[in-house]
Amino acid sequence: MLKKLGYYKGINLGGWLSQCDYSRQRTETFITEPDIAKIASWGADHVRIPLDYNVLQNEDGSFSEYGFSKIDEIYDICRKYDLNVVLDLHKTPGFSFDFGEKESGFFVNEKYQEIFYSIWAELASRYGKYHDHIMFELLNEVTEKAFMESWKRISTECIKRIREKAPDTFILIGGYHNNAVSAVCDIGKPYDDKVIYNFHCYEPLKFTHQGAHWTPDINPSERYSFDESNINEEYFEELFKSALDSAKENNTVLYCGEYGVIDVVSPEETLRWYKVINAVFEKYNIGRSLWSYKEMNFGFSDKRMDGIREELLKYI
Repeated sequence: MLKKLGYYKGINLGGWLSQCDYSRQRTETFITEPDIAKIASWGADHVRIPLDYNVLQNEDGSFSEYGFSKIDEIYDICRKYDLNVVLDLHKTPGFSFDFGEKESGFFVNEKYQEIFYSIWAELASRYGKYHDHIMFELLNEVTEKAFMESWKRISTECIKRIREKAPDTFILIGGYHNNAVSAVCDIGKPYDDKVIYNFHCYEPLKFTHQGAHWTPDINPSERYSFDESNINEEYFEELFKSALDSAKENNTVLYCGEYGVIDVVSPEETLRWYKVINAVFEKYNIGRSLWSYKEMNFGFSDKRMDGIREELLKYI
């Protein structure tokens, strides 16, 4: 299904309109047309664009025409190169997936929730007409399982409001533990037949995130090789099983919005990880978008990847 829709092999544009300093220099120069041309030349069929709420809204609550203009520009460039787009709301008022940030209260605060709904209503109003080439991702990486019941209610209401403006747009929705594949089975029945289950996969975390300083789940001083991490196709088959079963039961499919290996790991071992997970993606026709195109500790286009990139392109 996702192959037919054009969301089968994608690349994230992380750090452009999210997780950055939000300066005009950043937004004007970090991603430009040559980058999109390069991504298309690699055989991707879409890009995923993380968006932080403050790119779309001004401090007074009005919408930022500058922020929306960047979406308009990148969409036009992507269509020039026959790429589709996932619009991912990476952060919303009152919630951030980033450990240690001060955003909190979204899942209990109706004011924050109304802002969330209004942002998506505006995105739907502007981009619902492009439903053949733009997909919506409601929220990046819900963290705690305790938020799930609230998230079900909020996401249902949000989709209801989106449908008033964008009845035909496909929508991605994920679960807790930062979009863990194991949480897919708790998302619940899709709102309609255009809702797709979303997950992220950086498993095993001790391998893909070794050296990471931003998560309490990792000791930055520890290192693990590919072989001692017991990574094989059977590992991912078992990991994905409950999500695949849930998707089949609920007449939808799976999309992996993020996956990748930190730049602490050697390019050669990174290639081995991609080969293994790609075999399982292909077996079950799971659409995906690797993290990330450039920098962000996972840069696919970074110079360190030059020696393996041509081979690695077979396994994205």
